[in-house]
Amino acid sequence: MGDVTLDPVHVDSIADLAAYLARNVDDTDHGDVAARVWADFLDPLYGPEGRAVLEPVGEKRLRTVDAEDIALADAPFETTHGLDSGTINPTTFKNGLVVDLAQAAMAAAPSDLDLHRCRSIVAATHVNDSTVALEEPWRTVDEGHCRWRVLRIPRVNRYAEGIVHALALYLAESSHALEHADAVSDLLVLDGPLYPVELLNWRDRDAELQALAEELQPRSIVENYIRLVESFVERDIPLCGFVKNPASKRIVGTLREGDHGIDVPWTDDTALFTRLLERRTDDDGSRRGPENRRTDELSFTSWFVSRGGVDATVAADGDAYGVKRQLDPELYETCFFSVYEPRSDVLYRVETPYAFAREADTREAIARQIVGEVAARRGPPEAVAKADGLARISASEKSALRQRFAETLDTDEVRRYDDIRWGEVE
Repeated sequence: MGDVTLDPVHVDSIADLAAYLARNVDDTDHGDVAARVWADFLDPLYGPEGRAVLEPVGEKRLRTVDAEDIALADAPFETTHGLDSGTINPTTFKNGLVVDLAQAAMAAAPSDLDLHRCRSIVAATHVNDSTVALEEPWRTVDEGHCRWRVLRIPRVNRYAEGIVHALALYLAESSHALEHADAVSDLLVLDGPLYPVELLNWRDRDAELQALAEELQPRSIVENYIRLVESFVERDIPLCGFVKNPASKRIVGTLREGDHGIDVPWTDDTALFTRLLERRTDDDGSRRGPENRRTDELSFTSWFVSRGGVDATVAADGDAYGVKRQLDPELYETCFFSVYEPRSDVLYRVETPYAFAREADTREAIARQIVGEVAARRGPPEAVAKADGLARISASEKSALRQRFAETLDTDEVRRYDDIRWGEVE
């Protein structure tokens, strides 16, 4: 049986459905709600227990800048470095082995080919046979430019695939960053959040993940990120995280939980900030469709310090996942601003430790650097895009690597129908 496509009657029915939703879902007041949230609840935002979970760093304001002007302006930092990691995705084999392999790379703008050659590769494994010894120290290859190790995770009943993925990715990324920190002279931009949020989330999950969060392996990975912050603070070289797909619900969740007297219509903070930052030439209160969206200017918020959700772990009154901090605990707190790119209609989040955000000149330099590069590239900064290209494992490479594992282990990959239906995913 061949592929079945939509008949015209089906297309018309879907159009009718959309029209029904348009008539019955009214968002004309959402702009007013967003403006009220911005004006009345974020300076600071208190959680249910009266704790300030979000507050401005410096003056709270919404900013705009001409896209062409900021793209052509001199960048505050002469060089930037980006860091990213990619994986083959978790794979289960018929012999019971679950594995994910991650490689991390650091890129420089302008390019540094020797640095681009370097890799840190981690294979995180889950084996039900407790007698098998798999743990390995780092081994070097490629004349010292590449190193690899095997990490065996504790035995679990559930979540094995998600756990090997998180531990492989974050260990590769954090250890590579520490290994090559000295190569950074001006600014390091991580591709993703400042801290390993997935590991930090384990503490708020079910009992099995909570127990795993107490193990040495995830704590040592979190410690890598803490030490990375300390290294850059001690050298007075800023670092930040560039979050391409922010999914935080800390603000809207806090507003819903507390007695704020406001009905929050958004599912996450990205929708809230997009509503605040999107600008129209003739705004009648409606935001439906791309019509009249101004694309000549980028808009962004001022900086905030966040102490809610997973950010509470690295807040001054948090326990930092049990890791001993060598600096004032306040310096590790997560600070962020949001930037909206109207030509692609995408919102990004930029994070940095309070150690750098507390200085007005430093946080302004980071903001101008990132906003300028987003304006010039209509997407992530150059160093982040380069690191992504170096670390990414293509679909064909993923398939080939999985086949190499299967051949070497003398077993087969456990196949699922969706693997056949959808093929390899990038």
